[in-house]
Amino acid sequence: MGVMTSASTLSICGVSKSFDAGHPILRDVNLDVEVGQFVSIVGPTGCGKSTLLRLIASLDIPDAGQISFNGSGIEFLFQDPTLLPWRTLLQNVALPLEIGSRKVQTKDDIIQAISAVGLTDHILKYPHELSGGMRMRTSLARSLVRHADLFLFDEPFSAVDEITREKLHLDLLRLHQSKKFTSVFVTHNISEAVFLSDVVVVLGAPTNFLSSVRAVIEIPFGREREDTLRFDTQFTDLCRRTHHELELAST
Repeated sequence: MGVMTSASTLSICGVSKSFDAGHPILRDVNLDVEVGQFVSIVGPTGCGKSTLLRLIASLDIPDAGQISFNGSGIEFLFQDPTLLPWRTLLQNVALPLEIGSRKVQTKDDIIQAISAVGLTDHILKYPHELSGGMRMRTSLARSLVRHADLFLFDEPFSAVDEITREKLHLDLLRLHQSKKFTSVFVTHNISEAVFLSDVVVVLGAPTNFLSSVRAVIEIPFGREREDTLRFDTQFTDLCRRTHHELELAST
């Protein structure tokens, strides 16, 4: 792990980061994410999940190690959709076009992105007229217009109810399949991580002897998944295994 290969989109090699007078938050993180892979990161509060996303996005700099990305463009989606309240859905999604994103060529990109998230009938509505799930879909559409190769998600569905969350899971899986982008997804929800991912990475608090990466769990299901997967015995077993690794990482 940690060595860029011809198939890798993202390589994290020996990355460490400290805050607060040298207190380590990440230690010796090694991870390769291949083109088109969906990787979820789980771990106890304060173990550095969001910090790792910030390092990948070059919003912060590691103290040690190297992060290499050989794709084109990175999009970062947060818990808050960060929509401008005085702009319609269409105008919010069009923002990258207005600020001169080089990869947005025509207004067709805007319409196609809105259609891809199923919001064509709502383009003239303002954020306060949209549900939480619709606001998150709008944020995703705005990111899609830039045609990035790598999407970073920091608990994007944490503020919505369980039924809406499950619908957003299916939407995201469909978009991931059709657009072929690579995903790194931070969540506290074990079922969410297993349902969405090809690989689940469990982070723990760093020690003098252990890497922050405590477990890497391969998820064997194909990319075309349905809600019924959540009731599959193998799915339940993988959730149980992830929960066990998370408990170990929390001690």
